[in-house]
Amino acid sequence: MVSLNRRAFLAASAALTTSAAGATTSASAEPSAEEGHHGVRTGAEVLAAQGWRMLAGRKVGVLSNPTGVLTGGDHIVDSMVAAGVRPAAAFGPEHGFRGSAQAGGSEGDYTDPRTGVPVYDAYGVDAAKLAAMITKAGVDTVVFDIADVGARFYTYIWSLYTAMVAAAKAGASFVVLDRPNPLGGKAYGPMLNPAFSSGVGRKPIVQQHGMTAGELARFYVGEFLPAEGVKLPKLDIVQVRGWRRDEHFARTGLDWIPPSPNMPTPETAHVYPGTGMFEGTVFSEGRGTTRPFEIIGAPGLDWRWREQLTELRLPGVKFRETYFVPTFSKFVNVTCGGVQLTVTDPYAFDAIRTAVAMLVTGKRQPGFAWRPDNYIDKLSGSDRLRTMVDAGAGVDEITGSWQGELGQFDRQRQQYLIYR
Repeated sequence: MVSLNRRAFLAASAALTTSAAGATTSASAEPSAEEGHHGVRTGAEVLAAQGWRMLAGRKVGVLSNPTGVLTGGDHIVDSMVAAGVRPAAAFGPEHGFRGSAQAGGSEGDYTDPRTGVPVYDAYGVDAAKLAAMITKAGVDTVVFDIADVGARFYTYIWSLYTAMVAAAKAGASFVVLDRPNPLGGKAYGPMLNPAFSSGVGRKPIVQQHGMTAGELARFYVGEFLPAEGVKLPKLDIVQVRGWRRDEHFARTGLDWIPPSPNMPTPETAHVYPGTGMFEGTVFSEGRGTTRPFEIIGAPGLDWRWREQLTELRLPGVKFRETYFVPTFSKFVNVTCGGVQLTVTDPYAFDAIRTAVAMLVTGKRQPGFAWRPDNYIDKLSGSDRLRTMVDAGAGVDEITGSWQGELGQFDRQRQQYLIYR
């Protein structure tokens, strides 16, 4: 069980929840009258407004990236240092602490030139190595603040998991500065089969999980950490204020900070849980264009794919015929044809169902193939999607095949949800 200090919590902030896994949250997440729409305050804003005093006297290690930012534009580490709460270390995930590296890259170990805080490269390390970093830096409290985009194969939620296991191994407490899920709180898609566990999906959750980092942390403590044989000394979730789980990012009033180089806009995030699966095909997923994951295509494609997709009348989305020349990744400097997705109604749009329709129709296009390493299986969580598409299954049959496990996951996660 995660320890509870309710008296200290109440004194610190009405927005701070320190909760045992499976327990109901002890602070209301309902927006106050003055917050409402366009009045969302992240967990980082809550602590910054208090001068970070909750962390005073602790030896803090911060796992963050450029999304760990306050409304005024200051990074949380810069704000902590200015307030006299100097972190003992920072840890950089994929793309790095300051976010300069491309996909699959990081920034290495260095001393942050602005703050003088030592930065450890945590991308790709396992929990034992990260625990050694935490111990070496003398950290007794790990603080996590990274904006997620809501997809199982976006690696930051697994950075969170690794950090929680590592903190438990090192005997350090854990604090999540929570942020809204930009896609809202509804879950979609297939469950990961543990046999297909990888760096883009370590544990069995569904493809679009519909949870915040704080809710996932509670889920991890209750469902996954016991199997690791570890227990966190303490888990604190600093809640978002003024956000409801049915709200997408556009209604939060927050600035979009790209969490990675190929996630430039909230619109990218809306389609990513689906079109991210095209990384498992030979088709371009739009890397090297100004609209990654919104533009999908390959050499030799033309208007016919767009016509086939338009005939399906998929809800909340429209398709445009497009031609593009990627500047990096697949088909560099080669003219490609394909489609551009535009989400017309984010509340009706189902990114995963849409992408399944694109894969089913895409298989009929010239040049379509899965990546030879069957990376699609890791992205979709099993070999089911690939084998069903190859067998000629339709969209309804494919998406219907995971409705039972999706419902089971939705019931399983209820006890860990914070926001209503």
